[in-house]
Amino acid sequence: MPENLVSKILKKHIVTGSYAPGKEIGIVIDQTLTQDATGTMAYLQLEALGIDRVKTELSVSYVDHNTLQSGFENADDHRYLQSVASRYGVWFSRPGNGICHQVHLERFGVPGKTLLGSDSHTPTAGGLGMLAMGAGGLDVAVAMAGSPFYLTVPRVIRVVLTGKLAPWTGAKDVILELLHRLSVKGGLGRIVEYSGPGVKTLSVPERATITNMGAELGATTSIFPSDEVTRLFLRSQKREQVWSELEADEGAQYDQTIEIDLSALEPMVACPHSPDAVKKASETGLVLVDQVAVGSCTNGSYDDLRLLAAIMKGKIVHPRVSLVVSPGSRQTYMTLAREGVIESLLASGARILESACGPCIGMGQAPPSGAVSVRTFNRNFPGRSGTKDAGVYLSGPAVAAAAALKGELTDPRELGTAPILSEPSEPVIDDRMLIEPPADGSKVVIVRGPNIKPLPVNEQMPDRLEMEVLLVLEDNITTDHIMPAGAKVLPLRSNIEAISEYVFSAVDETFFSRAVEAGAGLVVAGDNYGQGSSREHAALAPMYLGLKAVLAKSFARIHKANLINFGILPLQFTEPDDYKKLSRGDRLKLDHAPEQLDNKVVTLLRSSDGLAIKASHGLTARQLKIVKAGGLLNYTRGKR
Repeated sequence: MPENLVSKILKKHIVTGSYAPGKEIGIVIDQTLTQDATGTMAYLQLEALGIDRVKTELSVSYVDHNTLQSGFENADDHRYLQSVASRYGVWFSRPGNGICHQVHLERFGVPGKTLLGSDSHTPTAGGLGMLAMGAGGLDVAVAMAGSPFYLTVPRVIRVVLTGKLAPWTGAKDVILELLHRLSVKGGLGRIVEYSGPGVKTLSVPERATITNMGAELGATTSIFPSDEVTRLFLRSQKREQVWSELEADEGAQYDQTIEIDLSALEPMVACPHSPDAVKKASETGLVLVDQVAVGSCTNGSYDDLRLLAAIMKGKIVHPRVSLVVSPGSRQTYMTLAREGVIESLLASGARILESACGPCIGMGQAPPSGAVSVRTFNRNFPGRSGTKDAGVYLSGPAVAAAAALKGELTDPRELGTAPILSEPSEPVIDDRMLIEPPADGSKVVIVRGPNIKPLPVNEQMPDRLEMEVLLVLEDNITTDHIMPAGAKVLPLRSNIEAISEYVFSAVDETFFSRAVEAGAGLVVAGDNYGQGSSREHAALAPMYLGLKAVLAKSFARIHKANLINFGILPLQFTEPDDYKKLSRGDRLKLDHAPEQLDNKVVTLLRSSDGLAIKASHGLTARQLKIVKAGGLLNYTRGKR
C-alpha cells in the first residue's frame, strides 16, 4: 500500500504500539537538542535518571536564549551546561554560535532521522526531511537516557504547493497563508506534509521557515521531502554523505489535502496578538511603525538577510524606526560579513545583534511603550516582546524592509522592482564553536552556580484531591501567559522556587500568593490551553505551587504532555457549558482519584452545593501510571 512520508519515518522508528491514527506509539529518537532556557532543567533531570552517558546517536546542547548576561545567573548556567554536556556525551554549541534550529539544520540534521528538542520550534528541521518534534525538557531527558518518546499517531495533512513565489513574496507568506486558513488550532493532532511541484522551487532555508512556524498551527510537526534541493544544501555544508532521497509514494493517502498556489500569494502580515490574525500587507491601513526586527530562527538565514540588505542598499532607515538584525547562526553572520552585507546593513542604519534568539524571546530590544514592532519572528503574543502594550506584527523580510524605510506598514510591491539576488556563495564552514564531548566523561566535574537549585519532584497522587479554582481563563492561553519569558524571568529557569513567583503574573499578579495560601489548586480554561512554547516550566512551576489539575475545553499537545510529566491532571469538560458554571474561589473535590481515573470520565463535586462536573482525561494506560506516580521522573526511576 502506498505510504506518505510521515508514516514511512514513524514506522521505521516504532518500538511499541502499532501505527494507527489515535493510537499511542513509542518511537526511537535518533537526535536531541536542548537550549539554555530549557536545557538546564533538562540536564538536571537527566542527572536524576542516573545514567552514565546519553544513548542517542547525537545530542546537542545549544546556548542561544539566555545570552544577555546582566547578572551571574545566565553565565553560571552556561558553565553548567558545558560541563554536564562533557560529562554525559553531548555536543555543546557555545554562546554566539547561533540559534539551535538554524545551527542544527546546517551542521547536524539528517533526512529521515527523528529529532526531539526541548523547544517548540524544533520542527524547523522538517525543512531538511527530518521528523522533528518539540517536547518538554523531561521528555527530552528521558529520550537521551534511551527510552522511547511516546506520541499519539497523528493525522496527516497534505499541503500541495504549485507555482512559484512571485517577486516580493517569500516563505513566510506561505505559512501565514496556512495559518489564515487553519488557525492556531488547525494543526492539533496533525502533521503537515508538503508536496507538489512548488516544493522544488523552495530552498532548504525557505522550507525551514515554513516548518518552523508550523508550530503556530499547533501541529505535531511539519515536513518536506528530501530531494535534489536538499542534497545541494547538504553539499554546501560539506555533509552530502548524510543525504538520502525521501518522498511519499505515488497514491499515498492523507486525512486532508490543501492546495496553495505559490504564484498567487501576496505579502502578508500577522496582526497583534496572534500568528493567525493574518491580513494582506496591502489591506492593513495606516499603521505607523516604531521598530523593525529581522532575524531569529524563522527568518535569520543568509538569503533572508541578503534580501533585507538589497532592499535597504543606498537608503537609510526611517527616522522614527529602530532596525535591529540578528543573524540566525555564526555561519550566516560570517558569510554575510565576508561578502560586505553586514557593512551594507550598518550603512543603512541597522543595529546588528549577536546570533541568538534575542528580541524574539523578549531578551533585549523591547519596543517603546505603546509602540508598533514589525518582526520576522514566529510569535506575537501579548507582552512577549518585553513591552506589555506593544503591538507586534509578524512578516517576512520584504515587508519588514519596507516598514523600516517608510516608517509604516507597507506592501513592499510599492517599492518598485524587487531586487534579484545573485547565486549564493559557499558558506563559511567553521565548527570551532562546537565542542565535541570526550569519549569518556566519567571524570568531568560538573560546575554548579548558586542559582541552580535542586529539582522539585511531585508526590504520588493521593486518594482525594480537594482543589480551589485559582483562575478561570479564556481560549488560547499561551505558555507566555502561564510562565513569562524575557530578561527578568528567563535567568531563573534553574531555580524553580524563585521562578514560581512569576506564574500567571501576566494574567493575575495575585496568583502566586493565592496559590501558596490555597495549598492545592485548579485552573479552569477554554480551548487550546497552553499553546506556544515547549517550556516545561509552565507546568513545573505551577506543580511546585500546588496545582493539581487543569480543567479545560481542550489542550495544546506539548503543554498537555508537560502537565502529565509533572503529575498535573489535564481534564477536559465533557459538557462545554459547564465551563460557565465555575468561578474563581470555588472548591472542587475529586474523591477516590486514582480509582476514578481508571474510567474515561471522572466526576468533580463543588463543595458549596454539590454541583457535579463531568470531565474526561483521554490518558493512555501509560500516562495514567505517570500521573498516579506523581510524574514521569518518578515513573521512569521506578522502572529502572
